[in-house]
Amino acid sequence: MAKWSLLLSEFEIKFVPQKAIKGQALADFLAAHPTPDNMELPADLPDEEVFTIEALTWQLYFDGAARRNGAGAGLVFITPSGGLIPYSFSLLALCSNNVVEYEALIIGLEIALEMHIDCLQAYGDSQLAVRQLNGQYAVRNTTLVPYHERAKYLMSQFQDIHVSHIPRSENDKADALANLAASLTLPSERDIQVTVGERYLLSPAMERIEEVVDSNVITSSECEEESDDLDWRHPIIEYLLLGKLPNDSRKKAEVQRRATRFLYLNDTLYKRSFDGMLLRCLSKQDATKALRDTHAGTCGAHQAGPKLSNQLKRLGYYWPTMVRDSIKFATTCKDCQLHGDFIHQPPQQLHPTTLSWPFEAWGLDVIGMIKPKSSRQHQYILAATDYFSKWAEAIPLKEVRADDVTNFIRNHIIYRYGVPSKIISDNALYFKCKSMTKLCEKYKFQHSFSASYNPSSNGQAEAFNKVLCNILKKMVSGNKRDWHERLPEALWA
Repeated sequence: MAKWSLLLSEFEIKFVPQKAIKGQALADFLAAHPTPDNMELPADLPDEEVFTIEALTWQLYFDGAARRNGAGAGLVFITPSGGLIPYSFSLLALCSNNVVEYEALIIGLEIALEMHIDCLQAYGDSQLAVRQLNGQYAVRNTTLVPYHERAKYLMSQFQDIHVSHIPRSENDKADALANLAASLTLPSERDIQVTVGERYLLSPAMERIEEVVDSNVITSSECEEESDDLDWRHPIIEYLLLGKLPNDSRKKAEVQRRATRFLYLNDTLYKRSFDGMLLRCLSKQDATKALRDTHAGTCGAHQAGPKLSNQLKRLGYYWPTMVRDSIKFATTCKDCQLHGDFIHQPPQQLHPTTLSWPFEAWGLDVIGMIKPKSSRQHQYILAATDYFSKWAEAIPLKEVRADDVTNFIRNHIIYRYGVPSKIISDNALYFKCKSMTKLCEKYKFQHSFSASYNPSSNGQAEAFNKVLCNILKKMVSGNKRDWHERLPEALWA
């Protein structure tokens, strides 16, 4: 080595160690295989779907049923591809409803682990069991503690698991299996097979004969269903654009008569109302959405059927059956059924009002104390109602003081609608005070009081209080402490 080093020293050769053999190999390969300058680089990586694959999630619906002679558990597994795997188990031990719900879930978790399921979404209609497993409720019953611990241990064996609460109507399959197992409780431990199938009472040939016989009979309900399937706007649009009419002479005359009130503009059909406003024509699906949003959304506060249809017209919508649909939709609203008025007063003739001008007389009243308090500790509502136009103003209050009443009259009545001729209220101390007397003398209006033996004789204010409370009951959230935020929306409705 020393001899070779001596011979090579005259050429000034220096040794540089190679640091990256793999990098040099890549550089040599690229140098030997150059790519054209105009060649586009592919953005898709080979086998890219392998890097983004997700674990498949199974669904489990569980339910339990308790009987005097035993109990049953029903399970329904839904595979990621939509397949159904039902199970039904009989529990010979007598147990409560809450225990059997835990038993059903534990059996389902054990079966899921046996099938090597990693991701599971479980659904049950037991609010207690689901919320205890999610940590929302504490387990106070000592009999449920071992079941709760066993279920939590099994849940820890999964990579991803969620337990959610669903209504009983959405858990009908598992409920049916649980009731079946509870009804067929066997004295000994054995399995039985239950076959569920379909069977014709009459042969299909007999059914086809009946269909041929009844083919010429068309009922009104069938006509209504067929008309619902077809968009009512199509015949009118075809007539306005193409002059095309239906073959039926009766429908032809109806389309020609109705088309004079419609206008097709920017791919949208409009109807000319009597006041000249263009109402947008809606299909059946859009009409259902408009009914839902107007009845319980931002635009309204659970109005009744006829009022709901009038409000839809004011918003600029139209379809032929809007009055009937509005009445039907209002009767299916749960909040309207719970908080609606029961009118027991017999019908009487209307009495003309003695007032001849809007905002001439106002009725003042206080609603409260309201429980629960609002999130800002409001517990009263000070309301004023115009006797002529029935227009109303209201504000939330923490306490009702004389200064609050005078400021409300000054800011919400006088400064907005002018000085009234009369204000009517009851005999409360915050209405009969010096500041109220000074306000009456300053703006020169009369302050009248209802009879002390009949404070509810201020009927207009009392009626508005009842209507306002019913509207707020329908609009508040679950905790019922946001009614002060819903108050302006209720007045607007």
